[in-house]
Amino acid sequence: MAELGFWSIAAEDPDKLALVDPDEREVDAGELLASCNQVVHGLRALGLQPGDAVAMVLPNRVEVFELYLAVLQAGLYLVPINHHLVGLEIAYIVQDSEAKVFVAHERFADVCVAAADEIDFPPENRFAVGDVPGFRSYEELKDGQPTTLPDDRTTGVVMNYTSGTTGRPKGVRRPLPGVEPEAGAVGLSGMLFLFGLQPHDDNVHICGSPLYHTAVLVFAGGALHAGHTVVVMDKWTPEDMLRLIEKYKVTNSHMVPTQFHRLLALPDDVKKKYDVGSLRHMVHAAAPCPPDVKRRMIEWWGNTIDEYYAASEGGGTIVFAEEWMQKPGTVGKPWPISEIAILDDDGDELPAGEIGTVYMHMQTGNFEYYKDKDKTEKSRQGKFFTVGDVGYLDDEGWLFLRDRKTDMIISGGANIYPAEIESELLSHPKVGDAAVFGIPHEDWGEEVKAVIEPAPGEEPGPELAEDILAFCRDRLAKFKTPKSIDFIVEMPRDPNGKLYKRKLRDPYWEGRERAI
Repeated sequence: MAELGFWSIAAEDPDKLALVDPDEREVDAGELLASCNQVVHGLRALGLQPGDAVAMVLPNRVEVFELYLAVLQAGLYLVPINHHLVGLEIAYIVQDSEAKVFVAHERFADVCVAAADEIDFPPENRFAVGDVPGFRSYEELKDGQPTTLPDDRTTGVVMNYTSGTTGRPKGVRRPLPGVEPEAGAVGLSGMLFLFGLQPHDDNVHICGSPLYHTAVLVFAGGALHAGHTVVVMDKWTPEDMLRLIEKYKVTNSHMVPTQFHRLLALPDDVKKKYDVGSLRHMVHAAAPCPPDVKRRMIEWWGNTIDEYYAASEGGGTIVFAEEWMQKPGTVGKPWPISEIAILDDDGDELPAGEIGTVYMHMQTGNFEYYKDKDKTEKSRQGKFFTVGDVGYLDDEGWLFLRDRKTDMIISGGANIYPAEIESELLSHPKVGDAAVFGIPHEDWGEEVKAVIEPAPGEEPGPELAEDILAFCRDRLAKFKTPKSIDFIVEMPRDPNGKLYKRKLRDPYWEGRERAI
């Protein structure tokens, strides 16, 4: 079999289509290889050594992949930063990661300048795609540098920062492998292989979520290392995705349930307009998917809707569409290299069917939260780690999630899981998006509150609220049914579908302390 690893693939077939940029400019493998080699030489000319970090605040575009492919063959750490953060938040991550180089895009000039100035980041090591005051042109990093492979190549690592929903974000740092890049190429494409996607064939991956997210870059980067073409979207819209699927005969993607919800909201004539017959494995994760939404996607796209459960720290489980139809709601069984355990608060393993904290173990080695030994230790029980999710294993070993422990509502002593209620709300035709959380109640401790983003064309108000509540009463136990509904114009989600629930919940708890 031909070698894996983008660098070998590009050397062997430089004319292969590697990337389609958001403006639909086609980038062949030879061009991308030459650019990423120049970046390595440029970074080394600045004095970077293996173990140093490069931070980037970029939209989805070719430069993300140039930096990714450069870092992975130079023994560096790549730190992708969420471009929705403010200057102080970006400054914290750049400084905490000890980045030696900071790459920004002119679209985010204000926050990147504020971040760099806040920590007095060296001007000579600031680079910008486009025009950013006080930053050198990104092209200067490559200008005059050779396009040949660098010497002393060694595998680098992406270091993602957690979302910081319970405090400041922490870098998930793994040790450098200490091997040549090609030696780790199978691992770099491993997630694709889990879903049966084969290397060196006609697979085309479409990337419609922000590449600063862990899994999005894992899948898109893995596609390059497997010899697949990657079609990159900058600003995702449902119809444009359908258009690109048809045009480039896309076979796979990494998606989130919010995207499914918006695809399903398209008029029927628009859905029928595009040929999606090329699809094979449209993988989703990152947030709970309401069963009704998933069933409707399977009806439309066939048995291509696959799912996994994992985190930046590791994973995980996997379930294919046919299996899910037999076990609706499951997030799967463990990967071949993973183990799952459900533990109680004392760290004891719970039997099948009992709800507890979900713990995982991966055979690929442990991580640490960079500069936070205490958080690292608190997340572990022996060889297992947790990100705080709650769920159970059934008697056949299938994992079912209930919610994040921090999102669980305790009302009158009963544990209530918002994800279950949100799933029902999202099946209502007049609901565009939904969030459920606990708010203070004098007798019960907490009561269930729903915040609704109405579907397009629906008018928020008491009439709509009562319609939705009546719908819930027929589908949920009384103690789970929201006691009240508030409306919002747009739900605070990032482009990858992650809901910033604290932004909704915290105002209700101002001056009060939650029990959990």
